[in-house]
Amino acid sequence: MSYAQELKKLIEESVIPDIDESLDMIFEEIADNKEATEDAKEEIEELREFKEDLQDILAEIESGDIEEEECKEIIDDILEAQKAGEEEEDFGFTDEE
Repeated sequence: MSYAQELKKLIEESVIPDIDESLDMIFEEIADNKEATEDAKEEIEELREFKEDLQDILAEIESGDIEEEECKEIIDDILEAQKAGEEEEDFGFTDEE
């Protein structure tokens, strides 16, 4: 499997679903708390921008406009970020007792 194919699979099967899940969790917290904290708003914007960037990368893979070495670097970056990001964020919400 080429790095481009591996990257495409990683983005489509892991990263984008993780982003969508994170967005869903934030929106649930907003619904439960009836308002969005500034941290939550920033996180939503960052996740949406990241998802757009990933969709641009997928388009580059489809068109063949991305080099294998760049794909490998992106894969390494994603895997490192996933490993480091295993800690959950609370998006600035406080638990009500």
